Amino acid sequence: MTMEQIQAKMFERVPGKVLEKLSKSRIGIAGLGGLGSNIAWMLARTGTPTLVLVDFDRVEPGNLNRQQYFPEQIGMLKTKALKENLMKINPWLNIELYSEKVTEENSCNFFSGCQVVCEALDDAAAKADFITGMLGSKEKIPVVAASGMAGIGDANRIQTVKKMNHLYVCGDEESDYQEVEGMLAPRVNLVAAHQANQVIRLLMGEEQ
Repeated sequence: MTMEQIQAKMFERVPGKVLEKLSKSRIGIAGLGGLGSNIAWMLARTGTPTLVLVDFDRVEPGNLNRQQYFPEQIGMLKTKALKENLMKINPWLNIELYSEKVTEENSCNFFSGCQVVCEALDDAAAKADFITGMLGSKEKIPVVAASGMAGIGDANRIQTVKKMNHLYVCGDEESDYQEVEGMLAPRVNLVAAHQANQVIRLLMGEEQ
């Protein structure tokens, strides 16, 4: 089977109108941990052609319980490790990497020209600063953020809510990892899936 045939088969279950919209998209992800690495894997499988990935961190053993990395990648920059993995899934991807810490001041530099940006940072203060920076930019790029995914609580409490113009928050908004014991793959993946799904909805012109 040729690579062209594989590509056609890979995306044949993605509706044509969705694939058409996705084929013109450029999506940013700030933070490549439990949320960001899983968002990227999902978007890579949907036909999103360009991903802008930003993270300064390296893969650690404690990441492997919920993040899309492998033991042999411990010590690698998350940007380079994730690109390596994504290209195995979808070799047609265009991936832009920035191995830097994202802040309120520099966020717009990384994600200019994106249709949607996912906030997937660990630290609450960093999350707030990033969202403030993005929403204050002239481009007014929609931000899909996350809050509340820790523990083993009821998965049905996880939802996507429009907070204000250009800001959507996924999660239960309660289970902070500092207050609830454990960060496990199922709930983290559920929130990441909400974020990836909201990206697709926004690209399709759907409001929450």
